[in-house]
Amino acid sequence: MSRDRGPRRLRRLDRSVLMAASMTALSVTASGCVVVHGEREVLPATTEDEAAKALAEFTAAYNRADKAYDSSLDADHVTGPLGAIDEARLKAGRANNPDGNPAHSPLKFSDVEYTIPKKAGWPRWFLADAAANKGSAARWLMVFTRNGLTEQWQVSYLTLVAPGKVPEFKKDKDGWAEAIPANSPELAVAPGDLSQNYTTYLQDGGDAFAPGTHTTTWRELRDKNKSKPGLATQYIDEPLTNGDYAPVALRTADGGALVFFSTRHFEKQTAAAGTSVPTPNKDVEALTTGEIKQSLTLEVVSNEVALAPEKGSGNQQVTVLGRIQGLTAAKGE
Repeated sequence: MSRDRGPRRLRRLDRSVLMAASMTALSVTASGCVVVHGEREVLPATTEDEAAKALAEFTAAYNRADKAYDSSLDADHVTGPLGAIDEARLKAGRANNPDGNPAHSPLKFSDVEYTIPKKAGWPRWFLADAAANKGSAARWLMVFTRNGLTEQWQVSYLTLVAPGKVPEFKKDKDGWAEAIPANSPELAVAPGDLSQNYTTYLQDGGDAFAPGTHTTTWRELRDKNKSKPGLATQYIDEPLTNGDYAPVALRTADGGALVFFSTRHFEKQTAAAGTSVPTPNKDVEALTTGEIKQSLTLEVVSNEVALAPEKGSGNQQVTVLGRIQGLTAAKGE
């Protein structure tokens, strides 16, 4: 399983913290040999039956890992930002509860809709949109991906979106959706640029993103936290765009796109002389290296889902629909 962690260094901070998925095309050469051209043909990523099987396998593995607080039990079923978040969550849980999760309740999905795009080459991926017995009434959006015909389907992105906010997707006469390339010039923002644009927005503001919980409200909260009596907080935000952290996008019926992308965030809390950083909870302590004296730096991985409008169509702001993040490491100094 690929777990590209992206850049790992903590920057200097002044004051802060699947009918086997490809229905692979075959051609017969003059000599009669069969040649596989799945890497070049535009094909559906999988079938709906295989997508349902992948979701069932993921759910079973996720529940085993959550019950035991053992990341090895679902490591083959998660990757990318979800893999990083899930591994750290289970590591902290096991450190504090070696015998397993005392509050475990099995995750169950219902009312599942699958959106399966046609595309050439690897990776191939599809979207599962489901209701769950957790997360209130939110819809769970899960991107399943794999890099080859014999590989296991893994969930790279997991976000929660309010009911009614999942857009209608453009589909062909056979019901297959359209994947949009990362460098597409047809959108107000290319999917491959969203991670960088979002981190720039969090630092500098601007009007590239529509107001909301994950944009203006989050910036306002961070601004309030930057300077509290006896404690200064600094934020650094980094894009994540490589390997299993690469964005994926689906064409919506209105010509825009639903884009999944990921980011990394550092939050450094520095206490004034003669004071100390607030004591972190046990889960944070379990992921902390070094001794917490004057400062604590938190490292967080986040995965987002956003609506990017078609270029030239009315409002050109990107709307962030959902964001799931998790602490992946911490450092005391």
